[in-house]
Amino acid sequence: MKTKTNSGAKKRFALTGTGKIKRKHAFKSHILTKKSLKRKRNLTHVAIVENVDNKSVKALLGMR
Repeated sequence: MKTKTNSGAKKRFALTGTGKIKRKHAFKSHILTKKSLKRKRNLTHVAIVENVDNKSVKALLGMR
C-alpha cells in the first residue's frame, strides 16, 4: 500500500527547482501591532528548510 502524504505538510512546504524545500516563517499571522515593520518584513521572505530537518519533512511529503 502507498504511504499517504501528510495534509498539513503539503500545504506548508514546497520544492524548489534544485530540490530544496521551501517554508514560510512563523509568527506572521496575528498580534502584528507590537511587531516592528522591519521584523514583519523579514518574516515575509521564504526560508529554506535546514539540512537536519530534510529527512523528516520529506517523509511527511511522501518522498524518499
